[in-house]
Amino acid sequence: MRVGAVLSLLTLLLGFSLGGIFGLFEDSLKAGFEKTALQTLASEPDPEAAAERLSGRSWSCMKRSHLHANGLGTSALALMLLTTGMTSGAGLKRLAGYLLGIGALGYSLFWMLAAFRAPALGSTNLAEESLNWLAMPTAACCLLGLVLVLVMVVRTLFRAAE
Repeated sequence: MRVGAVLSLLTLLLGFSLGGIFGLFEDSLKAGFEKTALQTLASEPDPEAAAERLSGRSWSCMKRSHLHANGLGTSALALMLLTTGMTSGAGLKRLAGYLLGIGALGYSLFWMLAAFRAPALGSTNLAEESLNWLAMPTAACCLLGLVLVLVMVVRTLFRAAE
């Protein structure tokens, strides 16, 4: 579970760092999104309005990355700590740790990358679709890791009750 714990802590570092970056560079980030979006959407009937909307949606993706990193990183760590008291084997605990750590970090990175890609692609939907290769497996890792922990907890609790 060491690797999973380190990945979860890296996820928390990402979330906390994004919070700090938002505090220091929010206006610069938003301006960068809008500048790129304006170049991409120059042929739109009202490129300034379209760029402003797109940069706002990109900023929402950045906030999602921050929130997912903090929530998933914390949840993954808590779930791994919970497994330490379970009677399951080390291999199953290690697998759950890998899945939770990879899932938490990968899914948080997905939202951040989507935020940076969207202005150049002209759409957050296109940015998200272009990163499905990252979003889908990492979300599945989170879910599968949680299911494994749930199975371990149920097995341990019902064995103890017998």
